[in-house]
Amino acid sequence: MITWLEGKIVEKKLWCADLYSIKIKTEPLPFIAGQFVNVGLDHDNAKIQKPYSLVNAPSDEFLEIHLNTVKDGKFSPLLTKLVECDTVYISNRPSGLLTLNEVPKELPHLWFFATGTGIGPFISILNTAEPWQRFEKIIVCYSVKTAEEMAYRKNFEEFLVRYPDQFHFVPFITRELTQHAIHSRITTFLGSGALEKCLGISLKPESSHVMLCGNSAMIIEATELLQQKGLRLHNRRESGHISTEKYF
Repeated sequence: MITWLEGKIVEKKLWCADLYSIKIKTEPLPFIAGQFVNVGLDHDNAKIQKPYSLVNAPSDEFLEIHLNTVKDGKFSPLLTKLVECDTVYISNRPSGLLTLNEVPKELPHLWFFATGTGIGPFISILNTAEPWQRFEKIIVCYSVKTAEEMAYRKNFEEFLVRYPDQFHFVPFITRELTQHAIHSRITTFLGSGALEKCLGISLKPESSHVMLCGNSAMIIEATELLQQKGLRLHNRRESGHISTEKYF
């Protein structure tokens, strides 16, 4: 049974049509960077809920989630209509496998593949000290449909300045041509070999751990391509090289 913490919305940011980030104030909630929580709302004399990854680092004052409004959905339209000081509820037991304690210690390269709002847990991880202390190379491949949907890009630009030899950012925009991103799907670029060629870094079982979050089609296709390279799915029973998240 879920135990809920009462929270108040302290900030709602609109990135573009139907794409939001929401900051929430609750009592302290310990969690590991990369985990998700259930967000609850009171509606029609009942509590409805949906899982969202936390974008903030565990040391931050507020919790933050990143989401888009699903027009025919039940939950997200209600959530994104709320304003500052409105009440939401947060489950007090964060969960998830997209955490660094799931990554084998000896692997030097950490890869993040994200589409859309799936970038959230990776921002949480990158805003902690651990990845920068553990890994020789950190590569973020982040895909959206249009340039205005590429939220948090300034965060990645700051990481490039702070860690120029360690951090690599590869943005993808699938429905627009732009000078500032690759016009391709992540999986197309990966499957052709172009991703490794442009970075000069190989995706190999002996050096790489890959975390995937976002569109289910991307996760399925990317997993198949990575398995062709010899990488294995990771779970708590058997260590591997590919971590994905299943909310349901």
